[in-house]
Amino acid sequence: MNHTMTPATGSGADSPEPPARAAEPGDGRGSPVLRTIRHYGPVLAFYGVLKLIGFLVFMYLLDSSGDFRQKDPRFGGGAHAWDVLASWDGWWYQQIAAYGYHPALVPVQGAHGLLTLQGNSAAFFPLYPAAMRLVADCTGLGLYAAGMLVSVVASFVAALGVYAVAARLRGRRAGLAAAGLWAVWPGSGLEWAGYSESLYVALAVWACYAVMTRRWLTAGILTFLAGLNRPTAAALIAGLGVAVLLSLRRREDGVVRPLAAMLISPLGLAWYLLWVGHRMGDYGGYFALQKGAWAHTFDYGAQTLDVFTSVAVGHFDYLFAFPVTDIIGVGVVLLGLILIPLLIHLRPPAVLTVYTLLTFALVLGSQQIFGNVSRYLLPAFPLFLPLATALRRLRLRLLCAVLGIAAVASGSYAGYLLFEAGVP
Repeated sequence: MNHTMTPATGSGADSPEPPARAAEPGDGRGSPVLRTIRHYGPVLAFYGVLKLIGFLVFMYLLDSSGDFRQKDPRFGGGAHAWDVLASWDGWWYQQIAAYGYHPALVPVQGAHGLLTLQGNSAAFFPLYPAAMRLVADCTGLGLYAAGMLVSVVASFVAALGVYAVAARLRGRRAGLAAAGLWAVWPGSGLEWAGYSESLYVALAVWACYAVMTRRWLTAGILTFLAGLNRPTAAALIAGLGVAVLLSLRRREDGVVRPLAAMLISPLGLAWYLLWVGHRMGDYGGYFALQKGAWAHTFDYGAQTLDVFTSVAVGHFDYLFAFPVTDIIGVGVVLLGLILIPLLIHLRPPAVLTVYTLLTFALVLGSQQIFGNVSRYLLPAFPLFLPLATALRRLRLRLLCAVLGIAAVASGSYAGYLLFEAGVP
């Protein structure tokens, strides 16, 4: 693979990954399988160990607190600690996998006599439950186990993608650090749960990598699939579109493949929104459902501003207040706002910059449960690049120690608090 940087993939401050050492007789490096294992095995092991540490701490805290025994949907509504991993959105995904969709806008009487809409599965995109159902049918696993398997496998695929992007731009040690950050980042407790985040990030990161390596059709297909998984794929679609326009302007890869990628990329998102609207008899039905049933709507940042001005003075009287997770969410947003200019300073490919900025804009510009911000910003993986660039200077043992401590802490801030003190 050619790792030489081009105008389409970045320049200036970028440091391409050094070429692999040539195979030596008798050392086994000539085998493609062994080379792949040697190259990617440590990345998977590093991510897996860090993630397992955080996950075990998370489960220990859940078991110690005993909240799941309350039979409350907030804690999974079951008799076992692991039931919380498929609570809330996870429950909806299992219902879709089992019974399919029945899109409808059903008015119900809400608080204070206000009319709201009844929750409906159409608010949840179809790729993850479809994958869950496919795995269940092929393996004989129940939907819960199948969903967990999809999430865990997808999280490793995402870790490899994060490594590949960071290694291409800043070197292999930075790639390893970035994969480790994916394991301990705020909101990472969702990576091994019945949620769609891991699958979405796996698609998004490899779509970005495909753009960087100018595999346009692959990028278009992966973005198409991401659009079937989460609505914030709009940021990825825009990032790919900007990259295509730059490529066409520079006349680097012809016209057909980049243009085909740009045309394919929005079809998944557009198809689902139109299908839901058609079934509801209202082509804005998806957005009406989100607003009426979950009070989730684009408000140009009014809710975010309300949270910031309230939390700063110790008030928690705004919509959907969850004090502990909201404070963590404020910290995550501030961290992101610090990392964005550092990311831009590294002069990454346009697809990464546009994707990150629009992901931030979509999340912070929406009215929602603010405590979920750490979850919604989890897909903004390019933010790992500035930190990974700094961490690559550490010796391997020190890097493992630093991220290992973060992994222990992540069992609380990235897992337990998200599920116990808020609504994931």
